[in-house]
Amino acid sequence: MRHFNLSASYSSLLIFAVVSFLVVYVIASIVGLEDLSWFSLSSSLRTWTASVGASSSSSAFNLSLRPLYDERKKEVSMSLEKGFKDISVLPIIVEKGERKLERLEAGLASARALIRDAATNWNQTSALEDPDYVPQGNIYRNAYMFHRSYLVMENTFKIFIYEEGDPPIFHNGPCKSIYSMEGLFIHLMEMNSHFQTTDPDEAHVYFLPFSVVMIIEHLFDPIIRDKAVLQRTIGDYVRIISEKYLYWNRSLGADHFMLSCHDWGPRATWYVPQLYYNSIRVLCNANTSERFNPKKDASLPEINLKSGEITGLIGGPPPFSRPILAFFAGRLHGRIRPALMQHWKEKDEDIQVYETLPEGVSYYEMMNKSKYCICPSGHEVASPRVVEAIYSECVPVLISQHYVLPFSDVLNWDSFSVQVSVREIPNLKNILMAIPQDRYLKMQERVKHVQRHFVVNDPPKRFDVFHMIIHSIWLRRLNVKIQD
Repeated sequence: MRHFNLSASYSSLLIFAVVSFLVVYVIASIVGLEDLSWFSLSSSLRTWTASVGASSSSSAFNLSLRPLYDERKKEVSMSLEKGFKDISVLPIIVEKGERKLERLEAGLASARALIRDAATNWNQTSALEDPDYVPQGNIYRNAYMFHRSYLVMENTFKIFIYEEGDPPIFHNGPCKSIYSMEGLFIHLMEMNSHFQTTDPDEAHVYFLPFSVVMIIEHLFDPIIRDKAVLQRTIGDYVRIISEKYLYWNRSLGADHFMLSCHDWGPRATWYVPQLYYNSIRVLCNANTSERFNPKKDASLPEINLKSGEITGLIGGPPPFSRPILAFFAGRLHGRIRPALMQHWKEKDEDIQVYETLPEGVSYYEMMNKSKYCICPSGHEVASPRVVEAIYSECVPVLISQHYVLPFSDVLNWDSFSVQVSVREIPNLKNILMAIPQDRYLKMQERVKHVQRHFVVNDPPKRFDVFHMIIHSIWLRRLNVKIQD
């Protein structure tokens, strides 16, 4: 009669079950099974993920997402080898997801080659390619590269919008007020069929459609002032989409983007390290002193649409019908405006600076009467006055620190604006008076030309602000620099 050691058998079975579960769990994190998530892995692997995120802010986009993907394969392979000698099955499991990513990357590599080719073979980019508009002139860093990039984007770029989340926090945002671009972009993106794809396997980037403005408006208690509401809302959202889809885990968030015009937009990303370090953040508050990284993040223009429309805001009188040299009116906040007020508030007929306009004086009429419109930063670096000046065809005078200007990887801001440092504020009038008349006329004409890139249209029109935002995201997914 044979005897069995039941305790030993159960122990062996238990060890086998645990090892099998761990092996399946780690493999599943690669292929992206719906019920498993990178967020659910062991603490040691989460630590590795955080370290990759911390180090990849400057290097993850050097060529493509492939370095992150290969690094992750290597890490999982090493984990398997520790408790599993035969890992020959791993390449077969990985192959399917890898092929999809390789096809996307091959298409993007071709796009990079076409765009860079335009820098040398510029005569191939002609009006025949684009009967609507051909970018040209000094307002661009390289008009030929931009045009080629834009055309390739139109024919290639696909964006997947996660459907999870309910309004008003998700898939919604303000379309009026100083934060209007946040809501308008979400609205226009979800209504747009050209760039949007319903097949995530076709997508080059993935949009996280939460609104920081709406989180603050609906969930933030102004008395308790618990900013952790951002952590809970955004952290939980990323956790949900990472458990349901394989795409966040595949790239560690590097091919995902969020967009915000709220002052707390950057803060909202602090609580998810991969979102902060890896993802594309499209922000109005594009402040490099607060870790805005122009290599992967994109600057969003701040546009204050009080009525939700731009009717009556576009256009202004010709240069010789503008008797005022420079104008500013606005509240006293931040570090720059007090210096501007101290030196110029109601002290000079040529430099007209007000904290509050006199009764009966129209803000927009004053802009239309001015050659230069002063655009100082307030609490945050962005100011809606930059776009207001462009709309009224008034040459912007930019006074800011650490501000990455919108679309500055395409637009040559020096050709249509004046940039003055804070220490030069006392000398502001002399600086503007020293600008020759012919140079001013050229800048004013260029302001009119660049205007089309800041106009809000519903539905969107080619080369308008919506398409320029999409193009900024496209460039960061490509990691292509428009050369001067």
